[in-house]
Amino acid sequence: MGKVYAVGVGPGSPEYVTDIVKKLIINSDVIAGYKYTLQTIRELLDGKKVYEVTMISQEETYQKIHKELGNNTLLVPFTGDVNFSESEVVDRLVEIFGDVELVPGISSIQVAAAKTRVPLDKSSVITMHVTGSIEEKKKELQKALADKNSVILVPRPWPKKPEYHFMPSEIATYLRENGFDTTNMKVFVFEELTMENETVFEGMVNELEGKEFSALSVMVFDQTVPDSYMNYKWQWKE
Repeated sequence: MGKVYAVGVGPGSPEYVTDIVKKLIINSDVIAGYKYTLQTIRELLDGKKVYEVTMISQEETYQKIHKELGNNTLLVPFTGDVNFSESEVVDRLVEIFGDVELVPGISSIQVAAAKTRVPLDKSSVITMHVTGSIEEKKKELQKALADKNSVILVPRPWPKKPEYHFMPSEIATYLRENGFDTTNMKVFVFEELTMENETVFEGMVNELEGKEFSALSVMVFDQTVPDSYMNYKWQWKE
């Protein structure tokens, strides 16, 4: 069996694809990924056997590749970082192919944190972009906000199943219905991060109710209190 890689290719702009991932793509024989993800690396795909997969077709495609791969190298690209919101697919790739090497990429979470100057080390990072239940994640969101932590969150788009759809509007309603003063809670919503049509909403959480956002959205609840090293001058004393 040839080598199998699962790699992150960044939020969307080709400029955010790391050099190590570019090198792996160039040296791979077979590429299998979602349409949006393949668009990010399209200039690196010449001469490759490329499979465009969907949620419905991916299992059949991976099984086909497994039978035919031989000693060739397979690379499966993921939008953002392969280690965030992609564990269900990665776990299945390991079940099918055995040894799969993961290579990280730049996540939209990191980009959103940088744009808002909300430090990751003082924030709760939550993804609702999973297939299973998100009830515990909702409680995690409540606790983080109640504890006055900043939160960087990936919502869950599922328009065909409204009961699973949990985008900024639904999140704003959920928080209001659970006792939060959403009129006094600062939030950013980024769409299409790093792309030419990138947009940002900046305002209060209550303003999100009734608004529609792209499936490629990231939310930042900003509750950060600046805390520079000048607050710790005691450490300079001998």
